[in-house]
Amino acid sequence: MPFSSHILERNNVKVTGEGETTIMLAHGFGCDQNMWRFMQPLFESNYRVVLFDYVGCGQSDTSAFDKNRYQSLEGYAQDILDICTALDLKNIVFIGHSVSSIIGMLASLKSPTLFAKIVMVCPSPCFLNFPPDYFGGFEKEDLEELINLMDKNYIGWANYLAPLVMGQNNSNELIKDLEESFCSTDPNYAKPFAKATFFSDDRAALTQLDLPTLILQSSNDNLASVEVGQYMHTKIPNSVLKVVDSHGHCLHMTDPKAVFKIIEQFLG
Repeated sequence: MPFSSHILERNNVKVTGEGETTIMLAHGFGCDQNMWRFMQPLFESNYRVVLFDYVGCGQSDTSAFDKNRYQSLEGYAQDILDICTALDLKNIVFIGHSVSSIIGMLASLKSPTLFAKIVMVCPSPCFLNFPPDYFGGFEKEDLEELINLMDKNYIGWANYLAPLVMGQNNSNELIKDLEESFCSTDPNYAKPFAKATFFSDDRAALTQLDLPTLILQSSNDNLASVEVGQYMHTKIPNSVLKVVDSHGHCLHMTDPKAVFKIIEQFLG
């Protein structure tokens, strides 16, 4: 099978919409491209939209999962670069949710000419606390306990994490949606991604990112606080920070129209 066909199948790549500018939508941990379904139609009339699933997520080809490659975020960044090569993409606007914001940053640092702008939805470069200089929100022991729960009681882990991530104030339907997404991801693939997500520290890379970057933070987010967004804004040279008055870590699902409006303004 030719490289491009193999990659498009491996990552369940879908291309929709019309327009000169290509937008790539990248899902977060425990999710898949379906999580963009509220925003996708908003983009399609003016942009070419590329959707995909990381290997081990959604409808990707899990036989392509390589434990060594996907134990770090660089492995997921390579998925993005592979897709860009397969589709011969240039000047992309990359929009990443949560950890995908950082994965997209790593991909752009590896291949700077591919991307025109980056949009980060509820990003965090590091979920760990390193007092007194940085507070990512979690102690290492708490995150280790969360990862261990995946082994002991995977459904219980999903039940606990979904409302925490989506935000308890949001609809039960959205919380259930995320819970089901967590549950449908095989723990063999979810656990390495969880470790790569929650134990990475990519703060040092922020100052190297010189692309125009929009940081979108939720005013009430259990995973990535406004302070984390402010920290990133001070470190990324060419960045804009917008705080959306909302609850939860999934602004693209809870506030799609507000997020779309801010992105449109940023893209000019």
